[in-house]
Amino acid sequence: MNSPCCCPQKPRAGHDAQKTWPRRVRGVVGWILPGALLALMPKCPMCLAAYVALCTGFTMSCSSVHILMRALAALCIGTMALCVVRRVVSRCQNKQTFNLQPTQTHQ
Repeated sequence: MNSPCCCPQKPRAGHDAQKTWPRRVRGVVGWILPGALLALMPKCPMCLAAYVALCTGFTMSCSSVHILMRALAALCIGTMALCVVRRVVSRCQNKQTFNLQPTQTHQ
């Protein structure tokens, strides 16, 4: 009879065994960039319009800047939520599962 192995298996090579530094940097930037943009974004639509005009030379109406503010905030929050979901899914996949099924014994 074949009995299931109860020993933990070694992770496959290349399957999150070791993260390379570019992947780690990308992961950290994925957390920091949306949070910093959300924290540093001006809360006043006219201030954002002034920053856009100074940086790009384009002028925007108050209503279009208001839409831009809401879109940037939604993008930042969505990106941070995606980072959280990725972290939770990777933690759930890396959890070691135990086979608790009863095995047959020889008598």
